[in-house]
Amino acid sequence: METGTQRTLFLRVILLTFMLLVVFQNGYTCSGYKVTIGNKTLFGSNEDAWRVTPHIWFENARGKGEYGAAFTGSRYDGENGYAPQSGMNEMGVVFERLSSHHPQSKGFPNRKAITNPTKYLKDILHSCKTVEEVQKYISKYDHSYFIEDIFIYVDKSGKYLIVEPYTLTIGNDPTYVISNFCPSITSKKDANQLERYRNGVSFLKNNIDTTLEFCKALSDTMHVCREKIGDGTLLTSIWDLNKGTVNLYFYHQYKTTVQFNLKEELGKGDHLIAIEPLFPSNSEFEKLRNYKTPKNSALIAVFLIASAGLFLFSSIYFLIMYFRRKQNGKHQYIHLLMFILGLILFCYMVVLCVGSVNRFYFPAPYKDPASVFVSLTAYIPSLLLVLIVPFWVVNRRLFKEQHWNLFSRWLFTLNNLVYTILIGLFVYWGFYDD
Repeated sequence: METGTQRTLFLRVILLTFMLLVVFQNGYTCSGYKVTIGNKTLFGSNEDAWRVTPHIWFENARGKGEYGAAFTGSRYDGENGYAPQSGMNEMGVVFERLSSHHPQSKGFPNRKAITNPTKYLKDILHSCKTVEEVQKYISKYDHSYFIEDIFIYVDKSGKYLIVEPYTLTIGNDPTYVISNFCPSITSKKDANQLERYRNGVSFLKNNIDTTLEFCKALSDTMHVCREKIGDGTLLTSIWDLNKGTVNLYFYHQYKTTVQFNLKEELGKGDHLIAIEPLFPSNSEFEKLRNYKTPKNSALIAVFLIASAGLFLFSSIYFLIMYFRRKQNGKHQYIHLLMFILGLILFCYMVVLCVGSVNRFYFPAPYKDPASVFVSLTAYIPSLLLVLIVPFWVVNRRLFKEQHWNLFSRWLFTLNNLVYTILIGLFVYWGFYDD
């Protein structure tokens, strides 16, 4: 008979496996590494995102005992500016933020609350000159706030600090590779299921170097480029902790780099630089920029929301008409079918508008490891494609025979028109490319 401990262990393994599956589907994945030989340390960061606004910015020390720093990021956070994805300060402390998953547990209620995560992350670099100081700083706060993130901090000595939602761990290995999982609860076997992590570890087994060329090749090995529209690694940053420089590579193209010297840039005062204009035109990035979804196009979002309203109204209306014309109505089955289809499409419009953006970028049919329902909705475009021709045939007959009232006929026509537009959008999004 199973003991309570065995059952608990089994449940944890199942939960961890589920979390890793979620990470595999996560659009905003990242990876990083550090390499130390002697007194030289380099740190590489790959930000994998669908945003099209990567920036680097420089902030001088704001008071006595603080340090100037450079940050990279692509997510605009209102009055806080851009949220930092990676960065380095004048003392050679560098960090990276990566998406991850950790089972919810009790946090640190007696510590300070993190109310402004962007400011909090920038304050760490402005305040600390070693990973020990970073650890001490973070220990004052309830860092379980970042339940879906993991951080790595590295200093000039080569020491690194791994910040998980409930754990702070300092290490001093010559090399370290990190990706989208919490090391304290993830086995090597499970970690190696992440290709970018596995590639980085394998690359470092054969050779270790701290030249820019070596690190560029390592970053290239770990970058992401998905098949559907060529999206993946938005920005690669290679930070030299001893020289105080950073080399940027844009949209997983490693032939061209732009280098910034932290000291020189801070001497120019606080400033923000858009990264894309610094590099040659990139056709893959242009494809990403022009790729429209309800997440980045207000027009498409409004259309889907309006369609959801139409489908809900039509579903109720045709159900009423089904019972009113039950005895002598022609094409009565269409009323019932429109009721069912209206509810299905209403739910699907909601999923497309408020669900994960991943479905627009991953191959069809999209599978959501967190929801069987969402996974099943991936087959709705195929259902609509099967129905559209018969529906237009019925539409023509309805106007020819005039068995329905005028409002019902035009409502059915409007639905067919919206179905046709949706099929066009589904083709554009690659929902039929299975």
